[in-house]
Amino acid sequence: MAYKITEACNSCGLCKDECPAEAISEGEEIYVIDQDICTECGTCVSVCPNEAIIEE
Repeated sequence: MAYKITEACNSCGLCKDECPAEAISEGEEIYVIDQDICTECGTCVSVCPNEAIIEE
C-alpha cells in the first residue's frame, strides 16, 4: 500500500534520512514520497514523530 505524507509534517527530515529507497524529498512546504521509487517498507512511518505518514 502506498504511503503519503500529510500536513502534520513539520519537515524534520527524519523520514528522508531513514528511507532506504531514497524515495522521500523535501517539497515546497512538507516532505513528499515518490510513489515510483517507494518500496512500501514502512520505515518512514516508524520514525515519524508526528505520525504524519499514512497509508493511502
